[in-house]
Amino acid sequence: MDFLGNFTVNPPANPPNSCPAPTLACLDDVRVVLAETSHSGNLGAVARAMKVMGLSDLRLVSPRCDIDDAARARASGAVDVLTNARVHADLADALSDTVLAAACTSRRRDLPHPAFTPRQAAPALLAHAISGPVALVFGSETFGLCNEQLMQCRWLVNIPTSPGYASLNLGAAVQVLAYELRSSLADAPLDLPAFEPAAHAAQEALLAELERTLVAIGYLDPAHPKRLMPRLRRFFAKAGLEREEVAIWRGILNAIPRRNTP
Repeated sequence: MDFLGNFTVNPPANPPNSCPAPTLACLDDVRVVLAETSHSGNLGAVARAMKVMGLSDLRLVSPRCDIDDAARARASGAVDVLTNARVHADLADALSDTVLAAACTSRRRDLPHPAFTPRQAAPALLAHAISGPVALVFGSETFGLCNEQLMQCRWLVNIPTSPGYASLNLGAAVQVLAYELRSSLADAPLDLPAFEPAAHAAQEALLAELERTLVAIGYLDPAHPKRLMPRLRRFFAKAGLEREEVAIWRGILNAIPRRNTP
């Protein structure tokens, strides 16, 4: 499965408020998340790609292989990244404390989130890393990321490739993203967010509460949901939620009377 694509929209706009420019220390808050990886050699290749660009936070979601001798051999001098990798049962757990997650995928979707090239996304990812962990999410070598996993991410990242051959292996895809992150630190300072982005877990809790409320007031028919919740997910993904905004939305939802309210 390749991790590439050839469609993008405009780069993410810089927020109006200013904070100190990102430094090399921001790379410590860039998390590489591998979902259901099946070849141990790819784990080693990813670890090496990360370490050479200054990344160290590797997360494995339901891996289908072990960190074995093949993985350690491919990692070369980055065995420590493998040793310190954390394993998660599901993607939600791996993303729970992140403020921004970007899914690396090449497939077009019915309701695509904002899609950027690595060069477009890198400065904004580092800007958000000042506030908390950000994640780059990669799917399995065979199937990539499923729609349910994609819906947990706010952005899509697509690596532009030749239309005649768009296949890139997992380690190489991670290397491209890691390189762009490292390179962007040499660019001119950006206008960066002064707000506190909402954590992934808080955003998921808001969406769950929103869905329950829409069902309770009769706006959403759970037997025929159509595409309402995916569209709402896309809406919030494009907007980007601050911690305070999540609290406001939860307050609004709690104030809406349900049908069964006397």
